[in-house]
Amino acid sequence: MIRSTFLHFSGIGPVTEASLWRHGIRDWSELTAGRSIDRFSGMSREKLQREVASSEAALLERRSAHFAERLPPAEHWRLYSEFRKSTAFLDIETTGLSPYGGIVTVVTVHGGGATRSFVADDDLEELPAYLGRYQVLVTFNGRMFDVPFLEVRFPNLRVPAAHIDLRFLLHRLGYSGGLKRIEQVLGVGDRSGVEGIYGRDAVRLWEEFRRGQSASLERLIQYNRADTINLEPILDLAYDQIRSRLFGERAASSVG
Repeated sequence: MIRSTFLHFSGIGPVTEASLWRHGIRDWSELTAGRSIDRFSGMSREKLQREVASSEAALLERRSAHFAERLPPAEHWRLYSEFRKSTAFLDIETTGLSPYGGIVTVVTVHGGGATRSFVADDDLEELPAYLGRYQVLVTFNGRMFDVPFLEVRFPNLRVPAAHIDLRFLLHRLGYSGGLKRIEQVLGVGDRSGVEGIYGRDAVRLWEEFRRGQSASLERLIQYNRADTINLEPILDLAYDQIRSRLFGERAASSVG
């Protein structure tokens, strides 16, 4: 999808991009392949060639920030297919709703063939360095919750510039409600062993662990891992649906 994206080129907005698609121009290379592109974008061929060369270099060098800094946050999902192997799915558990009145207890990062959970007062301090290996961040309501909490906990934290917040992407597709409800609607996700556990239970489990019940921590981690891992199949479906909607095609798996 990123090669079909022109929004990050200066002078091209949603209307022009949609016009290019309607005229069969769906790849950067086609912008400079002899067509009269200036009538769509008002840009000279030389400027377009520079824009395309810059994007090709950024993609080759795996610099997702090049695109994320030029695209609206709502369009960061377009990076997913090309950067899937360096995408981090993340979810946190806390003891409150405010980063100034609660603490981060457990964080799970899933992606690149690995899943790792971090626990407060154990190895949570290793999270910033671990997260730094990824190019794209995926959360559910993370812009409003997860990231602000982590930025207060780690003032020098650098999260990936590309952030796909599934809450807003799914709302754009007509899906509303919390993560578990959307899992049920879409028929995806595995919650074996943590059925019936919700966010409020995460606080209780942490308090039980602090009182010496080690099994409660294991259950909390299992719950947090389910929240995190289940984000991947949801994004797979959402990616295909929104891409197909943009191009007016029937949904078909296109994430490689």
